[in-house]
Amino acid sequence: MLKPPRQKHPFDRLAAVMAALRSPRGCPWDRRQTHKSLKPYLIEEAYEVIEAIDSGDPDLLMEELGDLMFQAFFHAQLAAERGRFDIHGVTRALADKMVRRHPHVFGSEQVRGAGDQVLRWEAIKRQEKKNLARKSALDGVPKAMPALLRARRLLSKAGKVNFQWNGKAGAWAKLREELGEFRQAAAAGGRAHAEEELGDLLLALVNVARFEGLDPEHALHRGCAKLYRRFRHVEEGVKSRGLRVEEAGLAQLLALWNQAKSRERKKGAPRKRSGHQKS
Repeated sequence: MLKPPRQKHPFDRLAAVMAALRSPRGCPWDRRQTHKSLKPYLIEEAYEVIEAIDSGDPDLLMEELGDLMFQAFFHAQLAAERGRFDIHGVTRALADKMVRRHPHVFGSEQVRGAGDQVLRWEAIKRQEKKNLARKSALDGVPKAMPALLRARRLLSKAGKVNFQWNGKAGAWAKLREELGEFRQAAAAGGRAHAEEELGDLLLALVNVARFEGLDPEHALHRGCAKLYRRFRHVEEGVKSRGLRVEEAGLAQLLALWNQAKSRERKKGAPRKRSGHQKS
């Protein structure tokens, strides 16, 4: 049995805990992990941080941030065992990068607001990575990102080199065009073509969201939460009548759904403008 590390600084103590877990007398599960095997956990922990932020619970957020931080320590320990880098190298490189990319804070440069600072950040980033084998202005967006997030980042990068509509009217017109093309492809019955047109439609919708200053990933998460909340009301309503959902008729299910919508609106949920799509 190993004694728990007793380093005074919490950072050093966590690094020592991680090293102990990976040691010959450490945890069998931890010793078996690799960079690749840990990928799902890194993604999962990031989403749990987001969920904690949405919950508004500071204690939960602190816990989940710790779990996410532990993933960074884990990967750094794996690299240290191969003589590549350690967690101290990670933090030194990060601090250096933050100083380098904020010359208006740690230097004499001046910026005119957040928008100007973003442009300066991107310029410094391009200079830093000029020797990397990047062939496109769109390079650098991870392929493993969730599709909505990746679409938004790709469109944003294209916009920074002026490949975008001059205003939101063009984005809305493109959305209507892509919707028509998707309807035609779906009616034709060809799965591959319909799927391609659906992808174009979703990209156009993400682009509209970008012009409207909205986050499509966050919007879809909220939509999913609303779907779950209202469907639970439907299930409970059907159950109170001694039925299961699959035994109830569509009219009964829709009545309960609309009842859930009405209750939410009475609690202050924002109403949709007339003429917009139903939820």
